[in-house]
Amino acid sequence: MDICRYSILLSTIIYLFIYLLKQFNMNSKVKVVANATTGAIVNVSENNPEYGYIRLEQTKAIIDDNGFLKNRSISTLLQGNVEDLKSLGFFAGQEVPGKICVQESIEPFSSKNPERDLKVAGQTGIVCRQGESPIYRKTVYDPTNSKTESFVQHDNVAELRAAYDAQKATNEAIKPNAEFSIGG
Repeated sequence: MDICRYSILLSTIIYLFIYLLKQFNMNSKVKVVANATTGAIVNVSENNPEYGYIRLEQTKAIIDDNGFLKNRSISTLLQGNVEDLKSLGFFAGQEVPGKICVQESIEPFSSKNPERDLKVAGQTGIVCRQGESPIYRKTVYDPTNSKTESFVQHDNVAELRAAYDAQKATNEAIKPNAEFSIGG
């Protein structure tokens, strides 16, 4: 089977699998998360005390680039006027209706600060790209369950593999072998 047919077949299988996941609703409920340091639900912006955010989190079944299913925790910030956010009366651990949607694009989501939403591959620092265009990624809360997720497939695979291989080699290089002993 040539690579083109294989790609189409794999894409179709992944699409059908995602469709089935959505049909069986294999994602957890969206939960309100308190600030780990302060315990606050409504967190005030450092730049403007009139505005703030509430952190929301959801565990979702995600399929990686190799077609492997993994449960991942994703989060987003519900932003707004501090008084409006407080009026919601949310509490830590509360389940709220809806879902957290992943949105990816080759167009920046913010014209003022386009670098803010760049999709970076793990801890490599490498921006995922499609052709020469960087991919932008953000998460948004959808209380209506009506939004669809959008993904952009990156194609700078060779660059990412090289970075992961270099990280792996570095991590292996610093691990002591079985003959190494601290004691005398």
